[in-house]
Amino acid sequence: MSAPTLQSFIAGQWLGQEAAQSLTSAVNGEVIYHTHAEQIDFAESLDYARTTGQKSLLEMDFQTRASCLRALGKYLMDHKESLYEISALSGATRIDSWVDIEGGAGTLFAYASLGRRELPSGNLIHEGDAMPLGREGQFCGSHILVPRRGVAVHINAFNFPVWGMLEKFAPNFLAGMPCIVKPASATSYLTEAAVRLMHQSGLLPQGSLQLVIGRTGDLLDRVDGQDMVTFTGSASTAAMLRTNENLIKNSVPFNAEADSLNCAILAPDVTPDDVEFDLFVKEVVSEMTVKAGQKCTAIRRVLVPENRIDAVAERIAARLAKVTVGDPRLEGVRMGALASHDQQKDVRHQLEALMATSEVVCGNSRDFATQGEGTENGAFFEPTLLLNNTPDGDCGAHDIEAFGPVSTLMPYRDTDHALALAARGKGSLVSSLVTRDPAIAADMVPVMASYHGRVHILDEKSSKESTGHGSPLPMLKHGGPGRAGGGEELGGIRAVKHYLQRAAIQGSPTMLTAVSREYVRGADTIETDVHPFRRHFEEVQIGESLLTHRRTVTEADIVNFGCLSGDHFYMHFDELAARDSQFEKRIAHGYFVLSAAAGLFVSPGVGPVLANYGLDNLRFITPVGIGDTIQARLTCKRKIDQGKESPKGEPQGVVAWDVQVTNQEGELVASYDILTLVKKKD
Repeated sequence: MSAPTLQSFIAGQWLGQEAAQSLTSAVNGEVIYHTHAEQIDFAESLDYARTTGQKSLLEMDFQTRASCLRALGKYLMDHKESLYEISALSGATRIDSWVDIEGGAGTLFAYASLGRRELPSGNLIHEGDAMPLGREGQFCGSHILVPRRGVAVHINAFNFPVWGMLEKFAPNFLAGMPCIVKPASATSYLTEAAVRLMHQSGLLPQGSLQLVIGRTGDLLDRVDGQDMVTFTGSASTAAMLRTNENLIKNSVPFNAEADSLNCAILAPDVTPDDVEFDLFVKEVVSEMTVKAGQKCTAIRRVLVPENRIDAVAERIAARLAKVTVGDPRLEGVRMGALASHDQQKDVRHQLEALMATSEVVCGNSRDFATQGEGTENGAFFEPTLLLNNTPDGDCGAHDIEAFGPVSTLMPYRDTDHALALAARGKGSLVSSLVTRDPAIAADMVPVMASYHGRVHILDEKSSKESTGHGSPLPMLKHGGPGRAGGGEELGGIRAVKHYLQRAAIQGSPTMLTAVSREYVRGADTIETDVHPFRRHFEEVQIGESLLTHRRTVTEADIVNFGCLSGDHFYMHFDELAARDSQFEKRIAHGYFVLSAAAGLFVSPGVGPVLANYGLDNLRFITPVGIGDTIQARLTCKRKIDQGKESPKGEPQGVVAWDVQVTNQEGELVASYDILTLVKKKD
């Protein structure tokens, strides 16, 4: 039976019947798939994304796209075993595949949650409060973030064919931008399987995701300034793509994640008897063997105090000797194969280059034992630990990355020397510092951070929950300076904003309110005879406002509030001390003003407002003294429909209210946003 031909998913159709390049199993060398020979019409692909894809995505909003991401993640989890089965062909163990498959689905869940929690309804983000640009407050400025009217092109690496796609797809999808994904051919069969599942789910908006199997052809020559290109792979390829004439001409945003000679530093305070010593050794071995070292975040350089080199080398070698290599489907196998025979040849070539300046501590055998039938024909590579005793000289480990289970030990004299050696990686994705001493961490981490996108600090306490040196997390930045590409992925909601266009807007508060769909102070308000708290979610209008009655603050108010709260701060009770303060008088508690304002604007009867669940941006601006009279204005600032229900099953939305508390002089004394859950109509 001939191996099947993979297909591209272009303009809503699966393309590819004629076999082209053979793709082999990393485990036994057998041909398992072919790429397709048919040429892709990238003009059609881009046009489809910009029209059909853009339209279908923008018919949704941030909240509905977040819900869609959650549903997609669940669907992939429900069908994960089919992906695990295919993933084993790439040489990945169950644990390796878990990082890729369930880690990818987990990223969809993470961005779904971030979107539901942090993004508004609609397709526009109003960034911060408007700033007055004129004396009368009728000319203001602000910033908005809106979807770019283009396509995200993702060119991905072979090592994480599912996660590598989904960690980019999730934020661009949430931002409302369609994408074209081009996986590395070697493991493209797993990406294709994941895309087929996503398409099969019926959840993908039309045109939101396209898949390219094989070459990119003239794709990059056709993108424009509204598009974005991301790349994960070698520094040399990143440099070539970065200089593409069309990308430069049209100022196309380009984000790269490239080679990374990540390091782990064992601090001088850690002795062989400490728990942290074994944690360090375990971390190095894990990074050498998980995914057979084929991780952009793997530890390539192991920096150890001079007097600990032998002890570290012995313990790493002892742990590596227990690692069983072979068919990842077999029980007991801890490390699988490299992803392809080409990758095996490349790692061998790079190892030989490293050995020009380093000696072998363990590994580097071409005929080591592997478990499983046919594995002698697989792309296996023995975990290899090198030692370079002269890291200040012409040390290849500072320049050469063997993208496999290969790491190099290096001695350092003191922490300054360790930091200097770490910097010779010329920019990396991640570094680890293993120490027991907070003072050492405080001294070293800021310096390490200037050369690394992420710094992992490991001690006994954090080890119980640590996700490890090499695990990027959706809420934290993934990327690094210099050699690592200078790009940035993930990092929470920040990644979504990478796919949005930030623009300054200027105008009257009323106009800014209309554009941003968020009340800007000074804009026209809507006042009716109905209290805003008596309206259901659908009925409340942006800008709907209530000006309350007034209340004069008395000494009894201050005394009673102090006794009730237990807050007897001298500024509220000591007449003489208060007189000598900057306020020159006793003043009311800030939280009394807050509470009194609530008493002014709250409608006490049963109604659509179900709960008050928080305050944002609270500021006490002008002190309130005895005899001052306060008044509040409550205005609907924004509405967010998250599609949620109360515990009783009542559909509800979130309404944020702008609150301004003023005194008898019209001066602002307190300012904040109050967040309420408001019932929808039955």
